[in-house]
Amino acid sequence: MPKSCLECKERITGREDKKFCGDGCRNAYNNKINKDSNNLMRNINNKLRKNYRILSGINSDGKIQVSRSRLLTKGFDFEFYTSTLPTENGNTYYFLYDQAYLPIEDDSFIVVKKEYLTPPK
Repeated sequence: MPKSCLECKERITGREDKKFCGDGCRNAYNNKINKDSNNLMRNINNKLRKNYRILSGINSDGKIQVSRSRLLTKGFDFEFYTSTLPTENGNTYYFLYDQAYLPIEDDSFIVVKKEYLTPPK
């Protein structure tokens, strides 16, 4: 019994377990199936990358103080970060990969590279 491609419905020749007539149809089929989750993940990853570029762009020396308004002007989104690190004194560093920011007084932040932080005891 001849099988047909799951994407274009053309007749498949070759191996008995083939589901697609070629790579193009296989890719198109899988892209359709994963579209919603891919879009969500793509949007989140884009926001994380943008936040990372902003922090690493202003933090060329490894540690800097910056105002909230400067970060917001550059398009920083405080809802997207990769991890947190609570400190012994009750503060929390918010990480974007190897860049971290710590809220301080006067609506400012310390931006620091991970390598400049002392490891927790």
